[in-house]
Amino acid sequence: MYEEPETVFVADFLGVSNLMPVTAEGAENGACQVKHGDFVLRANRGEIDQRGETHVVIRPERVSIEPYEATGENRVPGMIDRVVYHGASEQLVIRLATGDVVQALLVRDGSQHDWSQGTAVQVHLPADALRVLPPSGVAETAVALAPEAAPEDGTAAVEVSAS
Repeated sequence: MYEEPETVFVADFLGVSNLMPVTAEGAENGACQVKHGDFVLRANRGEIDQRGETHVVIRPERVSIEPYEATGENRVPGMIDRVVYHGASEQLVIRLATGDVVQALLVRDGSQHDWSQGTAVQVHLPADALRVLPPSGVAETAVALAPEAAPEDGTAAVEVSAS
């Protein structure tokens, strides 16, 4: 369930996730083409036949950070907003060129990186880790992306923290 959430709600409820709004353009060569802002990405997981407005999800441990000069498929430029040291790992918070914020969780393996606030990077979202979710209801998406937007009348059964 963690690796293959079926909905926006489940993706956000089970651990930290990177949820991004996209326009799905349907399957091509075994993957869904999605547009995230001006960037075209391929997603090999989930509802790959999907068309129209929806979301993709990728877990922070599957996001790769590369030098800004890196090229290739499924890369979006961004800038590091924050680096949080967690001992054996580092959590990077990156603002993409689209304006969305994603998190990457990197295991400290002894290699040297100059990741610091303000560093321009390429964020690699591997196609085999990017999952297309089915379109969700407005209320479900609002709760998952911004819990403060949940209805005050108690109709939201579970409070969800924002990713």
